[in-house]
Amino acid sequence: MEAASSTAAEPAAKSQPRLPGLALAALGVVYGDIGTSPIYAFRESVIASGDVPQWQSIAGLLSLMFWVVTIIVSFKYASLILRADNRGQGGMLALVALALQKVREPRLRYTLFMLGVAGAALFLGDAVITPAISVLSAIEGLELKAPGLSHFVIPVTIAIVIGLFAVQSHGSGAVGRFFGPIMCLWFVVLALLGVVEIVRMPSILLAINPLYAVSFVAGHAGITLVVLGSVLLAVTGGEALYADLGHFGRKPIQVSWFSIVLPASMLNYFGQGALVLREPATVSGPFFLLAPDWLLLPLIFLATLATIIASQAVISGAFSLGWQAMRLGMCPRLMIRHTSAAHHGQIYAPHLNWLLMICVILLVVGFKSSGALASAYGIAVTGTMIITTVVAFLVSRWHWRWPLWKSGLVFGVIILVEGTLLASSLLKIPQGGWFPLALGGVVFLVMATWMRGRALIARSVGQSALTEDEFLAALSERRLTRVPGTVLFLTGDAQKVPFSLLHNMRHNRILHERIVLTSLVTEEVPFVPEEERVEVRELGRGFWRLIARYGFVDEPDIASTLRAAAKAGLDLDPQEISFFVGRERIVARAKSRMAAWRLWLFTVMSYTETSAADYFRLPAGRVIELGARIEV
Repeated sequence: MEAASSTAAEPAAKSQPRLPGLALAALGVVYGDIGTSPIYAFRESVIASGDVPQWQSIAGLLSLMFWVVTIIVSFKYASLILRADNRGQGGMLALVALALQKVREPRLRYTLFMLGVAGAALFLGDAVITPAISVLSAIEGLELKAPGLSHFVIPVTIAIVIGLFAVQSHGSGAVGRFFGPIMCLWFVVLALLGVVEIVRMPSILLAINPLYAVSFVAGHAGITLVVLGSVLLAVTGGEALYADLGHFGRKPIQVSWFSIVLPASMLNYFGQGALVLREPATVSGPFFLLAPDWLLLPLIFLATLATIIASQAVISGAFSLGWQAMRLGMCPRLMIRHTSAAHHGQIYAPHLNWLLMICVILLVVGFKSSGALASAYGIAVTGTMIITTVVAFLVSRWHWRWPLWKSGLVFGVIILVEGTLLASSLLKIPQGGWFPLALGGVVFLVMATWMRGRALIARSVGQSALTEDEFLAALSERRLTRVPGTVLFLTGDAQKVPFSLLHNMRHNRILHERIVLTSLVTEEVPFVPEEERVEVRELGRGFWRLIARYGFVDEPDIASTLRAAAKAGLDLDPQEISFFVGRERIVARAKSRMAAWRLWLFTVMSYTETSAADYFRLPAGRVIELGARIEV
C-alpha cells in the first residue's frame, strides 16, 4: 500500500476521462481491508459492551462507529491527508520525505526519519494480522451453516494463506483486473443485506445522532475504552486511502469512498444493529445471519474472496514499503523481482513474502479465532495513524502555510480521537496486543541498527577518503601506468573518491584512460524527472564525475543512467566498461560505538545484503568487486 506507479503529472492529465475506471479499480486495492471489517467489527463491539442487545446500547455503538469512521476516514484521510501528496505519491514514507524537504536541522531530521521508521515497522505488524483475521473471519461462517465443520476452519484458513503467498511470485497484475468488480459486488451485497433489515426497523437510522454516542459513553464510563478497542476495527485499513494515492489519484479514491464504500459499510452496520435488536440470539454472528439460509454459502464464498483481496492488497503494500525502505537506506538491499514489464510498481520480495507467511500461519494457529485475533488488532493501526497525524501537522505548517491556530485546532481534534483509540488498544496488550508491538519493535530495531551501522561506516570511510581536488593533486605527484579502456567506480559519496579506486591503484599500480566516479543518489521525493536525473562533470586527467538522482520510488538502473549520461556528453557503452564495486567487511574496533549484540546483528544483515552488482543490474561478467575491512 506504500506503492506508487505514476508520476504526479499523470493523475492530473488522465484522471478525468478515466475516473469511473480508476474508482472501480480503487475498490479492489484501496478498500479491501476496511471493506471486510463489517464481518467482525460490529460483532466484537457488541460483545465488548457486555450488554444484552437493547435500543440504547445498540444505537450508542452504531453512533460511535459512524462518528469514528466519519472523523478518522472521511474527514482525516479522504478530505484532508490526501492533499499531502509528495509529487502525486502518498503513504507514510512519502509523507515523512515531504516534511524532510523543509528541514535542515540535523536533530529534527533524525526525529522525523525515525518516525518514518516507526510507522513502517507498525505497518508491517498490521500486514501480518490483516490476512490472518480477514481470512479466518470469512471461513468461520462455515460454523453457522454446519457446526460440525468447525474443526476444518483452521486447516482451510492455513491452506488459503499458503496458496495466497505461493502465488505472489507470479505478480498481482492479472488477478488485479478482477479485484475491482469482485469488491464492487461485495459492497453491493453489503448494502442490500443491510437495507433488508433497515426496512424492517427504519428507526435504527436515528443512531446517526451523535447524542446516542455521548449517552453510551456516559452510561458505560467504566468500559468505554474496552468498547472503543472493538469499534476501532471499523477503521482498520483507513491508512490505505493515503498509501495508494500514487496508484489512483485523489479524486478516484474519494469518489469510491463517499459514493460506494462508506454508504455500503454503514448500511450493513446499521442492518446488523437492527437484526440483533429484533433477534438478540444473532449477536454471535450478525453479519452472516443477515443473509437468508439459501444465501449463506454464496456469502461465505464471496466473503472469502473479499478477504483474500484485502490480504493481497496488504501484502503488496508490504513489498512496496520494503522497496521504499531499501531505497531510503532504512534496511539492507534484498532480492526484488519485478513481476511486470509495464508497471515497475508491481514487485515481489521473496524473503519478505515467506517471512510474512510464516508469521500469518503462526497467528492463525496461536489465536485460533477472529475474535481472539481482534484483541491483537488495532495497536499497530492506531500507532500508524497517530504518526501520520503528527507528520501531517508539520506539513500543514511548512507546506500549506496554515497558521498555528488552524493546524492546532484541526489536528488537535483528530489526535484526541486517535489518542483515545490508542489508549483503548493498549488495554488489549495482555490478550494479544503484545504481538504487533513485539513484531513492530523487532522491525524498528533492525531498521535502526542498519541505519546506525551504515552511518558509522560512512563516517569511518569519510574520515580517510580524499576529495576530488585532494586526489587529483596527489595523483600529479605519482607516476602510474595508464591502460586503455573505461572503468566505472560506484560510490555512495558524491563528493569523495571511492576506496575501491584507491585500493586498485595501491595494489595494481595502474589507471585506465577514462575513469568515471558514479554515484546513484536517492532524493526525498518519489520521482526525479528524466531531464533532472543526471549530472556530468569532467574533472581532468581522464576523470569524470557522474551523479544520477533517483526518487525513493524510482528503480535505479545503470543502463538508463548511462544512456542519460550520453545525452549529457559522456558516451559510455555498458558492454565495454569494467564496473568496480566496493564490498565492506565489518570488523569491531577496540572501542566500538555499537553494543556487541547490535554490531553482531548489523554484521549478519551486511552478509545477507544483495550485492550492488545484482541490485543495480550491472552487466554480468563485467563486474570487479574490491573488498575492504571497515572498523565500526
